[in-house]
Amino acid sequence: MNHSFLIEPGRWTLQGNWLAQDLLPITVKGKILVAWNRKDWFTMVTKLVFPNGELDDIALQYKGRLTTGNRQYTFVLQHSLLGRVEGEGWIAPESIVQQYWALQDRQMRTGFETLYRIDAHKYHFSGGIIAGHHLNSTMEAVIEQHLG
Repeated sequence: MNHSFLIEPGRWTLQGNWLAQDLLPITVKGKILVAWNRKDWFTMVTKLVFPNGELDDIALQYKGRLTTGNRQYTFVLQHSLLGRVEGEGWIAPESIVQQYWALQDRQMRTGFETLYRIDAHKYHFSGGIIAGHHLNSTMEAVIEQHLG
């Protein structure tokens, strides 16, 4: 696999735009930490910040299992907006695609994320949250590995 995001431990920064219904695009910045605790288990912690204060910060804590040689994985997530979440991901040659669903959620919220590899240390992120049958919010960003 040619991916460095998720597959390898690392620190990443995120910068982009958050879009929600009836709002202009909002600047979003963030930090992502990926760690591998055991052979096939990863943790990922993400904090999204809205520098101009339009929205509250969003915190995400992932724990997942990806076995060596497999391109599919599962994860659980504690999401500050959605609560407890379960999901799955696929590792494609040039992208990582994830989908997830909030547990015990009356709004039936789900989400999706695609990370397209630009180079070894940079990805383009696109994702969104769906409530029922409607797109609730979306985010586009560039994620870069913090080296050194």
